[in-house]
Amino acid sequence: MFFRKKEPSGPPEFLIAGLGNPGRQYENTRHNTGFICLDLVAEKLGVEIKKIQFKGTTARAQIGSHSCLLLKPGTFMNSSGESIAPAAAFYKIPVEKIIVIYDDITLDVGKMRIRPKGSDGGHNGMKSIIYHLSSDAFARIRIGVGAKPRPDYDLVEWVLSSFSKQDAEKIEATADAVLDSIKLITDGNIAEAMNRYNNR
Repeated sequence: MFFRKKEPSGPPEFLIAGLGNPGRQYENTRHNTGFICLDLVAEKLGVEIKKIQFKGTTARAQIGSHSCLLLKPGTFMNSSGESIAPAAAFYKIPVEKIIVIYDDITLDVGKMRIRPKGSDGGHNGMKSIIYHLSSDAFARIRIGVGAKPRPDYDLVEWVLSSFSKQDAEKIEATADAVLDSIKLITDGNIAEAMNRYNNR
């Protein structure tokens, strides 16, 4: 059952973005794992990501002692930075207080990898964010969506394919771990988050 909570009154201290593509046709696809996970986190926090701003949709949420802005860019994946950078600039959120949740084809479905910073790893959404922030020094939570079924399988076709029921359940099951990771990261305990979830 969904219980709405009162939004934080102060300005957001952290920006937490989930990556994906807008539109019903993309809702259950691998590339939308960031959207899916952030929506699940929002539900657990008692908020809905629906306010239209920064070329996307947002919600304000209290996570532990921290006021946070949840953001789903509506720019399509490859232009994610066009939404995240203006949001961070508007609220004066430094790059080290940005957390990005997104899909990773190098990990098995539902597996997680957390890093405090790093390259784009060939992910176009991350390329856009790094370009628009002029920095890669933001935390990221990568969620595994599984590798292509065979080497000659088209990559775009694979990431835009829908999850099976079983795999969708695996992604949904990561929501508690994603929220716990966010709590640890916002409290300055990213090393603990990495130790707890990078090898599970």
